[in-house]
Amino acid sequence: MRLAALWAFVILVLDQASKYIVVHLMQLDQRLAIDVLPPFLNFRMAWNRGVNFGLFSGDTDYTRLILIALALVIAAWVGIWIARKPQRPLVQVSAGLLIGGALGNVIDRIAYGAVADFINTSLPGWQNPFSFNVADIAIFIGAVGLALFTGNDPRGKKGPAKGA
Repeated sequence: MRLAALWAFVILVLDQASKYIVVHLMQLDQRLAIDVLPPFLNFRMAWNRGVNFGLFSGDTDYTRLILIALALVIAAWVGIWIARKPQRPLVQVSAGLLIGGALGNVIDRIAYGAVADFINTSLPGWQNPFSFNVADIAIFIGAVGLALFTGNDPRGKKGPAKGA
């Protein structure tokens, strides 16, 4: 559990620090676009009121509160699950990534009313219309890690690997 908590904390700090620097210090909320390494890496301000790619977005407080509650329930469920049964280190790290990312986006919804997305990656000849943030990356990697690494030990033993 300590490993999951450590990773959740690290992701939460990285996410909130990156948002503060880019949105407030670099004033992306006013400038709206900063080319960092075009076209591969750009900062494009996007206030996401939904989930990934703006799905389930709504401008109502009711929608925002539902998304906050959903993220908190998922983070709590993963935290309780990881605390109740010892897991391999990769599962703990994955859980921490997911929890930290979810909490980072919850803070945004409370502070701004929406999630601050700003990282935009594109390619020559193709402009990606979507932006994301550190929390989104952590949530994605954490969810994939939980799907890949949860379950039986690869050596055929049930439960977590020895040393976990």
